[in-house]
Amino acid sequence: MTDSAYRVDTISRLAQWRIHNLSSSTYRKSDPFKMGLWNWHLSVEKSKMLLNVKLYPEVSNLTRDNPPVASFALRVISSAGDRKVLSHPEVIDKRIKTNEDFLWTIEVPLTGKIIIDVEFLDLKVLSQDSGEFYSIWADGSTENQSKTTAVTSLGRMLTESIYTDIMINAAGGSNGAHRAVLAARSPVFRSMFLHDLKEKKLSEINILDMPLDACQAFLSYIYGNIQNEDFLIHRLALLQAADKYDIADLKDACHLSLLDDIDTKNVLERLQNAYLYQLPELKASCMRYLVKFGKVFEIRDEFNIFMQCADRDLISEVFQEVLGTWKGF
Repeated sequence: MTDSAYRVDTISRLAQWRIHNLSSSTYRKSDPFKMGLWNWHLSVEKSKMLLNVKLYPEVSNLTRDNPPVASFALRVISSAGDRKVLSHPEVIDKRIKTNEDFLWTIEVPLTGKIIIDVEFLDLKVLSQDSGEFYSIWADGSTENQSKTTAVTSLGRMLTESIYTDIMINAAGGSNGAHRAVLAARSPVFRSMFLHDLKEKKLSEINILDMPLDACQAFLSYIYGNIQNEDFLIHRLALLQAADKYDIADLKDACHLSLLDDIDTKNVLERLQNAYLYQLPELKASCMRYLVKFGKVFEIRDEFNIFMQCADRDLISEVFQEVLGTWKGF
C-alpha cells in the first residue's frame, strides 16, 4: 500500500480521497488534510454489505477548546461497473469534535475504486467575546479592502483637490472641498446646500473662527484620512466644529480622547468645554479630578479666576461636588 492511498487531495473547499481497492472487512483512516483552521481525517470501514464513513478533526488543543461547527456535502462515488453516486443530505452546522460525532452508514454494496468527496460549505467557531458562532470564511476581507480603497480615494480627492466645487475659508487661508462629501457627513452642511443660503450661491463656507491647520484637520476627519497626531493637537477645535456642524461621531471621538489625559494644566479648560458642549462624562471627570483627588489645591489661583468667570450653573455644580465630597469624609 503506497502513501498516496491515504492521501486526501484538496482544492479550495473541496477534499477528495481516492481509494483504489476496498475489500471486505477493511478499515482505513486517511492522512490528515488541512481545511480551515483544523487538520481533518476521513475513515472508512467496510463490513459485509455496509460501508461506514466518518469525518472528524484531528485531536489537538484547538479541536478540544474550539471544535469546528461544520456544514458540508458528502458523496461517495463508485466506479466499479455502472458508476454510482451516493449523496448524503447536506449537513448544516454540525459540531464535530471526535470521530464519534459524524457517521454515514451506506447500505449499498460498493466494490473496487471509490472516491469520497467532501465539499465544505462553511466552518464556524465560537467567538470568545460575543459567545456567538461566526464563519471563519466570512472575515469581511473583501468588504474591508473595498472600504480601505474607497477611503484612500476619498482622501486623495481632498489632498489633490480633485474636482472640488466649494471653498472653505478659515482664519489664515482656504481649502477646496466637495459639497456631496460635506452634505453626507453633516446635516448642517446638507441644509446649507439644500436651501438658498449664501453658502450655496457663493460656493464658499466661512469658518473664520477656526485656524487653517485646524480646519484642514477637520476636513481630513470628514474625508477619513486624519492623522492621529493632528487629531490630538486640534481636539478642542474639532470638538467645537463637531458641535457646530452636528457631526456626532467626531464629537464622541473628541469626548473620549479628552478623558484620557486630564491634568492640572488643562482641567479647567476641559471643564469649561465639557459644560459648553454638554459632555457629562468629561465634566464629571474634571470635577472629580479637582475635588475628590484634591488637585484644586495645586491650582488654587487659576481656580479662583475660573470661578469668577464661569457660568452660574457650572459654579453651582462645582460647589455641589465639593459638598458631596466633604460629606463623604
